[in-house]
Amino acid sequence: MLTSALVRGLPTHRNERYCGRRRRDRHAEPHHQDLPGQRLTFPAGITRDEARATTRLYLITPPALDPDRFAKDLEAALAGGDVACLQLRLKDAGDDEIRRATRILQPIAQERGAAFIMNDRPDLAAELECDGVHVGEEDTPYAEARRLLGPDRIVGVTCGDSRHRAVVAADAGADYVAFGAFFPSGTKAAKHRAQPDLLRDWSETTVVPCVAIGGITQANCGPLVEAGADFLSVIGAIWSYPRGPRAAVSEFNDVFARYGRAAA
Repeated sequence: MLTSALVRGLPTHRNERYCGRRRRDRHAEPHHQDLPGQRLTFPAGITRDEARATTRLYLITPPALDPDRFAKDLEAALAGGDVACLQLRLKDAGDDEIRRATRILQPIAQERGAAFIMNDRPDLAAELECDGVHVGEEDTPYAEARRLLGPDRIVGVTCGDSRHRAVVAADAGADYVAFGAFFPSGTKAAKHRAQPDLLRDWSETTVVPCVAIGGITQANCGPLVEAGADFLSVIGAIWSYPRGPRAAVSEFNDVFARYGRAAA
């Protein structure tokens, strides 16, 4: 399993250097601030103020892939600049296919400092010692995912366009919440359409990190970065980028830098 020192900004319970990402709004409910899922680890040499002001990439795999071939694309993407994590999302694959993909791709991500997150399957995430799991609205319930993974791994939750759903997830101990879709996506039909103000409100009033999802590209991500998204979840804008995944990652990080939110 990837050590917390290498997770580089994703929330986890394993690092002794806990501290909140942001000061909570004075009107926010005080009982939120002590939840274990609302703490972040920061990389060595990164100050608290610097860590509050970054947007990082949260990569998701294509919905179908040959892990041997995709490994080269992943290596190229990780060579393009800062990447927080890779989520393995193979909804139509069998368990053995998911196991094989994990055994090939997880070491590549972790050796380069990116967390490896399993989509929906906390049972396989625990078995394969992934860094965490992401659960959607129709996936495994958060409580079951946490039970299977324990307190020391990442559990993130899709919340659509609902701040209420995100508050419920945060109160339960979720390590991050994901909002979206912000734009139309060719990967998945969107049930909800979120607005950047949701990110701004969330980032100003809670310490739980937020992930923006849905149709995000280098050209349209600016308002989400400006609104305070901690992570941008991207698929096609990386793996289908005309100049390749390395250039795609580099260009996203260039956008983050223009807004003063690039990771050190």
